Amino acid sequence: MIREALPSWLRYYENNSYYGEKSAMPMQDETNDTMCPVARSVDLVGDKWTILVMRELYMGATRFEEMQIQTAATPQMLTSRLKALEANGLVERRPYNEKPLRYEYLLTDKGWDFYPVIYALRAWGEKWCKNPDEGLAVHFVHRACGHDVGVASVCPHCGDPVERKDLEAVISNRFLGERESRREAFKRK
Repeated sequence: MIREALPSWLRYYENNSYYGEKSAMPMQDETNDTMCPVARSVDLVGDKWTILVMRELYMGATRFEEMQIQTAATPQMLTSRLKALEANGLVERRPYNEKPLRYEYLLTDKGWDFYPVIYALRAWGEKWCKNPDEGLAVHFVHRACGHDVGVASVCPHCGDPVERKDLEAVISNRFLGERESRREAFKRK
């Protein structure tokens, strides 16, 4: 097989595996060999760890340690995903502490534009990946009318289309307990 025929993510892996970056996501490849927007999107955000990092950013996490706790990613995995997200313009890194130097990660407009994908994964996962007795992990309440929108993108009460900025997230007790358990287990390490 000719190297140029390899997908961009595999070329990246091949180029960087010597440096121990086997788990790194590819940076945006200006020489994409397809016009397909799905393939190009998957090149940027198409792995479990990147999706989980994005979930945490949408849930309000901005610090490395909190993202590591809630995603269970190794420091190397998380670092590579954050670097790729920054290089591809989905997050911006800003210092929040000088000694020692520490950064927080904030979503850019491009990063916020990815939110409907996470919202759709959430809706699909609530329907197909859970037992009905588990209930919703996160309830989203429409700020304008105060009603739960479930997994819809239109408020069932008032009929308004809703975006993330229109919703207040209320984490279920069960999911909150799961997240707190991860935090406690991390601290015991």
